[in-house]
Amino acid sequence: MKTRVFIPMIFVIAVLLITYIFPRQGKFKYSFSEGKPWQYGLLTAPFDFPIYKSAEQLKTEQDSILQYYESYFIMDTDAQKNAMAKFENDVKANPKLREIPPEYIRYIRNKINEIYETGIMQSQDYDRIFASQTQSLRIKQGNVAQSKDIGSFYTIRTAYEKVLNDIPRSLDVSVLRSADINDYIRENIVYDASTSDKAREEFIQQVSPSSGMVQAGQRIIDQGEIVDTRTYTILSSYKRVMEERSGGSTRNSSVIIGQLLLISLMLGSFYMYLLFFRPREYRNRKHVLFMLLLIIIFVVLTALTVRLDLFNVYIIPYAIVTILIRTFIDSRTALFASLITIMLSALMVPFPFEFMLIQLSAAIVSIFMLKELSERSQLIRSSFFILLTYIFVYLGMVMYQEGSLDKANWVVLVYFLINFIFIMFSYSLVYMVEKSFGFISGVSLVELSNINKPLLKELSEKAPGTFQHSLQVSNLGMAAAAKLGANASLIRTGALYHDIGKMVNPAFFTENQTPGMNPHEGLPFEESARIIINHVKDGVKIAQKNNLPQQIIDFIETHHGTSMPKYFYISWKNANPGKEADESIFRYPGPNPFSKETAIMMMADSVEASSRSLNEYTEESLRNLVDKIIDSQLAEGYFKQSPITFKDIQTVKDVFVDKLKTVYHSRIVYPELKKRDTL
Repeated sequence: MKTRVFIPMIFVIAVLLITYIFPRQGKFKYSFSEGKPWQYGLLTAPFDFPIYKSAEQLKTEQDSILQYYESYFIMDTDAQKNAMAKFENDVKANPKLREIPPEYIRYIRNKINEIYETGIMQSQDYDRIFASQTQSLRIKQGNVAQSKDIGSFYTIRTAYEKVLNDIPRSLDVSVLRSADINDYIRENIVYDASTSDKAREEFIQQVSPSSGMVQAGQRIIDQGEIVDTRTYTILSSYKRVMEERSGGSTRNSSVIIGQLLLISLMLGSFYMYLLFFRPREYRNRKHVLFMLLLIIIFVVLTALTVRLDLFNVYIIPYAIVTILIRTFIDSRTALFASLITIMLSALMVPFPFEFMLIQLSAAIVSIFMLKELSERSQLIRSSFFILLTYIFVYLGMVMYQEGSLDKANWVVLVYFLINFIFIMFSYSLVYMVEKSFGFISGVSLVELSNINKPLLKELSEKAPGTFQHSLQVSNLGMAAAAKLGANASLIRTGALYHDIGKMVNPAFFTENQTPGMNPHEGLPFEESARIIINHVKDGVKIAQKNNLPQQIIDFIETHHGTSMPKYFYISWKNANPGKEADESIFRYPGPNPFSKETAIMMMADSVEASSRSLNEYTEESLRNLVDKIIDSQLAEGYFKQSPITFKDIQTVKDVFVDKLKTVYHSRIVYPELKKRDTL
């Protein structure tokens, strides 16, 4: 499968897997009943949580405070206008009203306006408020609400009675009744439902849902104790908090979509980081798979810990993500991957801000401690500094938030200590990852390049000339790699082992021969070529027998590529004019270099070996030699599969010339002390 399909696909799988494992439904693992004994062991609070009031107690307190709540109403001015317009129209058009004397009309008009200005309510609203504790309501006018007593308002019935009861003695009540006054009396004090509901909720919120707090580490109950009323309330509160933190009893699709979006955004940012800032790592399937597996493992472990309440999250050694990625890849990628892991985990844990601050501080310190990773002891040393970081950051937060250390939960320090022990195992994890993924760490390269290693000591004893050649090749290769930004440690180690196959027949190679001794004399050219070529196959066998990493074996296989030992090939051609040689007999098995490091190695090996044959070591002669050898390799296409540019090759040439000038520089001739003539 192509990289452009494989890499996005595994990122999508990672997003879906993490979304699936995210906590959705909390399940409290304890069963309890009021008045019954506690059947489990000692239970202490793992974190701070409030003691929630029971539903009955909360409702009672809310009902109690609602006695002083006042509903909101608004005055409908259109009701009065419409009623008076209808009355005036009927005075002109209704035969009944036209027959009523003018003084009755004036009285009705004035009285109806007076009643509307006071306010008319529905009888149900009036009775409800009259029966309340306050017997008052609020009239809203714009953004201002004024409290008024319910007795100052009318219902339709009391308004009609008011008109009849207030009639002057000079007027006849029966005439008023014939005017159908009810037709002009309507409610103009209208209930404002939205404002009332909002005000009611704000009023209810004055009642606290909790009645105290349980501190982290506080003892709740032990086995055999009776669950009394207060303990039952605390346990119920603990259960409620646990379910809320782990997702509650039900989850709707909107929450799941939200989780999917957040996880996609975070892993998507990591994908874009690799694509634009680490393209070499992006194309390395093993590296991408390794980093995603680390992120998934720690996020899944966090999710299971929170969902099942396995243990405190501070026991989980998140710094291992930083350490392993730093060991096998680089510091920036390690920090970015750790940030993604910590942010995803923070979505699930209690007190996410404190969690992120502590974990990010540990990640940053581990990056600093492993800046120059060359010894496994650095992994152990970094564990101690990570532990100190955890402790200092936690205590600093407690002092900042609480003002003293009195409220510090000292059990958390035990969690940090357990975390430290797990981080110590990163030493062995490095070895396991190397074997599982075929990686090679900088630590392993430093250890392998120790010339006291048994295999290198054997090489120095059996083939001393080859050993010296390997040292010089490693120096050339390291200098060129440092200039190009390649892996200098990898080239150094690969160069030291690239010719170990020569230990099988060391005398057949010129650097190990003494003057006057040449085992090739008398041998057919084909046989000599076979012995020379076989040092690659022999080297691979020796490397595999000694469990050398594949990355080092790559240097053994590619340092000659598919080139020829031209001395014997040309000698055969000269000895057999007119005949066609079987080139397969005279060609190395390859493959050709396929990385920047193996390409540099091939150039360094050929240049160093050929430089020994020069008669004089001037800058011009060294430049001509380097150009001739490397240009020949380039022309024969040995670097086609390696990601090295013409500019890189020119840089390598310049470095080689400078290094060879230093190696073969002329030495001054020391003068001899002249003896004075004795008298």
